[in-house]
Amino acid sequence: MYKLIKRDGNAKRGEFHTVHGVIQTPVFMNVGTAAAIKGAVSTEDLQQIGTQVELSNTYHLHVRPGDQVVKKMGGLHKFMVWDKPILTDSGGFQVFSLAGLRKIKEEGVYFNSHVDGRKIFMGPEQSMQIQSNLASTIAMAFDECPSSVAEREYVQRSVERTTRWLHRCKEEMARLNSLPDTINQHQMLFGINQGAIYEDIRIEHAQQIRELDLDGYAVGGLAVGESHEEMYRILDAVVPELPVDKPTYLMGVGTPANILEAVDRGVDFFDCVYPSRNGRHGHVYTNHGKLNLFNAKYELDPKPIEEGCQCPACRHYSRAYIRHLLKAKEMLGMRLCVLHNLYFYNHLMEEIRDAIEAGNYKAFKKEKLSGFENNA
Repeated sequence: MYKLIKRDGNAKRGEFHTVHGVIQTPVFMNVGTAAAIKGAVSTEDLQQIGTQVELSNTYHLHVRPGDQVVKKMGGLHKFMVWDKPILTDSGGFQVFSLAGLRKIKEEGVYFNSHVDGRKIFMGPEQSMQIQSNLASTIAMAFDECPSSVAEREYVQRSVERTTRWLHRCKEEMARLNSLPDTINQHQMLFGINQGAIYEDIRIEHAQQIRELDLDGYAVGGLAVGESHEEMYRILDAVVPELPVDKPTYLMGVGTPANILEAVDRGVDFFDCVYPSRNGRHGHVYTNHGKLNLFNAKYELDPKPIEEGCQCPACRHYSRAYIRHLLKAKEMLGMRLCVLHNLYFYNHLMEEIRDAIEAGNYKAFKKEKLSGFENNA
């Protein structure tokens, strides 16, 4: 259940009540594709840096270790020792990203596994069954994510199929939640809006799927090649068509600036691999722009990554030491950068929630964006 606490313009401050606890929104979900955050980050670490929701990947966990294994181990929460909400994406994005390895049909998608090449079939029912075995808090509907540069006719056909698939997902989830051996019988379902960069297709699709009264709604198929301006234009068109009394999730986005802009347009949920991926390459976020700790100018820098930051890296270590670790290919360097970046994102969301509650989100956004343009 979603409770809207405050609106500041289009920005929403809410609470989403789930069987695994209450999510304060807007929220950034920390991405743990294979049931772990890349960079040697444990679930204890996630608690310490203020993570509210962990996100895992249906396709990857189906391939390895297998969703039946996870079910036998008591579901994803027990398996990875995490007691807060988990969202699983549906495998639909892999339909897009594994373009050379798949074939899309009405019944679903035929894949070749990226690990060992074996044949895999995934349709709406299979995706729901896998996610039910994983026992996540929130399951995502199975969709196709068409390329942002796909031709209009293809996008139209693809979106119509995604709508048909959504009806099948909803039916299958209701069936699974009624079974006695289902681990999480309160699993929620979010539908996904698609339509590439065609506003009219997006709007029509949003109007169709909002009739299904799902637990939440995502905007998918952005941040896959289109410009930031195009993404904001689509959000301006689509978000007002989605229910204000349900969470709106912008999938796979993005930079701190993207998040600030999308919150201003009414988005509640975010996820992105940037903080962990960039951290593993020594790129760290601060309120004064992004730093590359491999740069020679940090060789003798005694300061933390960011003054005043309360993350585990900044409380103890200098830029010089972390740079040394990265250069020496010590895993600790990568781990500290990932912890800092995730803490930075989680803390940014706290500040966003406070600014909306205080009714000064526009001024807060402007100040943050001007800071990000500097370089520390």
